[in-house]
Amino acid sequence: MPFSIMSWIVDHHTAALCVISLIIVGFASRLSKRKNVDGIPLPPGPTGLPFFGNILSVNSQEPWETYAAWSAQYGDLVYARFVNQDIVIINSEKIAKDLLEKRSSNYSDRPYLPSRLPFGFTHDFSLTPYGNEWRLARRLFHQGFRAEATSTFYPVQIRKTYQLLTNFLESPQNFATHLKTFPASVLMSATYDYETAPSGDPIVTVVDMVNRLGLEYMSPEQGWFLSVLPFLLHLPSWFPGATIKRKAILCAKYGVEMVETPLEYVQKSIAAGTAGPSFVSDLLRMREGQDSDRLADFDRALRHSSASAFLDGSETAVVLHPHVQVKARAEIDAVIGKNRLPDYSDQLSLPYIEAIIREIARWQPILPLAVPHAATDSDVYEGFYIPKGAMVMANVWAMSRNEAVYPRATEFIPERFLDDKGQLLDAEASTRFFGFGRRICPGRHFAHASLYIVIASTLALFEFSKTLDDQGREIDFVPTYTFGITRHADPFPCRIVPRPGVDAEKLAAVFGPVA
Repeated sequence: MPFSIMSWIVDHHTAALCVISLIIVGFASRLSKRKNVDGIPLPPGPTGLPFFGNILSVNSQEPWETYAAWSAQYGDLVYARFVNQDIVIINSEKIAKDLLEKRSSNYSDRPYLPSRLPFGFTHDFSLTPYGNEWRLARRLFHQGFRAEATSTFYPVQIRKTYQLLTNFLESPQNFATHLKTFPASVLMSATYDYETAPSGDPIVTVVDMVNRLGLEYMSPEQGWFLSVLPFLLHLPSWFPGATIKRKAILCAKYGVEMVETPLEYVQKSIAAGTAGPSFVSDLLRMREGQDSDRLADFDRALRHSSASAFLDGSETAVVLHPHVQVKARAEIDAVIGKNRLPDYSDQLSLPYIEAIIREIARWQPILPLAVPHAATDSDVYEGFYIPKGAMVMANVWAMSRNEAVYPRATEFIPERFLDDKGQLLDAEASTRFFGFGRRICPGRHFAHASLYIVIASTLALFEFSKTLDDQGREIDFVPTYTFGITRHADPFPCRIVPRPGVDAEKLAAVFGPVA
C-alpha cells in the first residue's frame, strides 16, 4: 500500500517537531526546485502533491510495480519527485544501456542516502559514492572475484554444496535454514577461509542482523523521510519514539563486528601459520607491499571489498514448477548418469540448467530496482532534461516483464532461453539482471557459479514438492517476499524427498574425494 505518513511519525512526542520540519523543508524545496534555462522538458511523469511530490503514490513495499504502471502511461523514461529529490526511472533495457553504460562517466555515482552513515553502511562499497575510494575497493574486489578467478573457488563451492545436500538428507524439514546458511557459508569460506557452524553461527547471525536492521532504510521509497526529518537520527536513543535511532546504533554496532571479527580471524590465522587460501588473506599479503602513505586507503578498501563480498546471496525454489524439475533431471541423467554428481566441467553440457538459472534471475530478480545511480551533471536524452543530482533508477522488474522480449513474462519458462535444438540463446542473459555500467555487480560470476552447482546437484538427488496436509493433499501457497534494497523470498512450505537409492552412503560415493 502507499506509504502512510503515520508510519514514521512514531508518537505524539515527535509529531510536533515533524510537522514543523515538514513546513520548513517544504518551503526550502520549492525555492530550490531546479529550472532548466534552455526550456528542455523533464521526462513525462505523474503529477505530484505539494511538498511531497509523488512519494505518497508509491507502493513502498513493491515500488517497481508502481514504476512499471507509470511506464505504461508515460513511457519508458519517467520523471518523479520525492519531496526535493529528482527521480528518473528507467523502464527499458535500451535506455538503461544508453545512459548507464554508454554514458557511464555521468551515471556511476550513488545518490545521497541519509541512512547510510548512521546505520553504518560505510562498509559496503556498492553504496560508496563514485571516486577514488570506490575505484580502489572495486579493483581489489575484482581481483578476487573476476570471471577468470572464479574457478579458484570451485572446491569451496562444491564442498559447501555437499554440506547442503547432507543437511537436506538429514533434516529436510529445516530446508529454509539450510538455504539461508548456504550462501553465507560459501562466501565466508571463500572470503575469509572461515567455516561457519551448521546453524546459529555468530558471524552469520551478525550479518543477518545488519540486513534486517538496515536494508529497509537503504530503500529510497522507505527511507525518504530521513532526508526530510534528519533530526530523527540525532535524537538521544532514550528519547520516546526514537526507534529509528536505536536501530541505527545497533545496526552500526553489528556492522563493525561484521567487518572486524572475520578480518581479525584471518590475521590471527596468518600469524599462526594456519591460514588457508582466501580472498582476504591474499589482500593482507598484498598489503605488505603497499607504500606507508597508502596503507590507510588500502585498509579502508580492504574492509569495503571484503564486507561487500558476503552481503550478496540468493535463494531458489522450483517447488511451484515440478515439470521443470522433471526436465532438468532428465538432462542430468542423460549427461551425467547416476554414479556421480555434476561438476563445473559439465556446465556447457547442461544448457537446461543454465536456462533455469537465467529464468530465476529474470522471474524474481533479487535487485528489482538495481541500486540507484545518480547523475553527476545534467544531461539531455532524446529531448528530455535529466537534472544534475537526479536519482536514476533502473527498473529491472519492468524490463523482466517486457512482453515484447519475454512473452508470458509472469510465467516461469526456462525454455525461453533455448532454441529449437535446446541450445542456449542470448549470451547477455546471464548478467542482464545484475545491474548496468561501471556499477554492475562485481560478484555476479561467483554468484552464478554457486547457483549452477547447487541447482544441478540438488535436482540430481532430490525431488521438491508442496507440503502435504493430513489427508495427503498438496498445500497451495502464494510466495511472499521481503524487500529492502534486495528482495528475498520468505520461508515457504516445501517437501524434500531423496530420489530412489539416495542415502548418506550414496551421497558420499557420488562426491568421492571432494567430500
